[in-house]
Amino acid sequence: MQQLTLDVMTRGEVCAPGAGELIPAERADCLAEIFKALADPARVRLLAHIASAEHGTACACHMPDALGISQPTLSHHLKKLVSAGLVTREQRGRWAHYAAVPAVLDVARDFLGDATDGPRCC
Repeated sequence: MQQLTLDVMTRGEVCAPGAGELIPAERADCLAEIFKALADPARVRLLAHIASAEHGTACACHMPDALGISQPTLSHHLKKLVSAGLVTREQRGRWAHYAAVPAVLDVARDFLGDATDGPRCC
């Protein structure tokens, strides 16, 4: 059986101060919505596809083939990205066109810091 040891503070010791301040709950909610939307690899790929579109927008008509997903799956993922504020949707005739929202991407980038400063997964 493995024995568990606990560090016990002696009289007079004081807890170390916290690592930092808590961010406001409203900001945490906003960031959580962004990261929830990006918690799916298909949505990450979709956002990257939209953000790199040649004319600033990507037509939904080309996305299922480009990403290898069905139209209903595409609609589901786009709805999540729009709800999180990461992309905007504009109806042009029969097709919807999507554009990335740089200001929202900047919020996530600012929170995470510069990706070049630390380890990367890809």
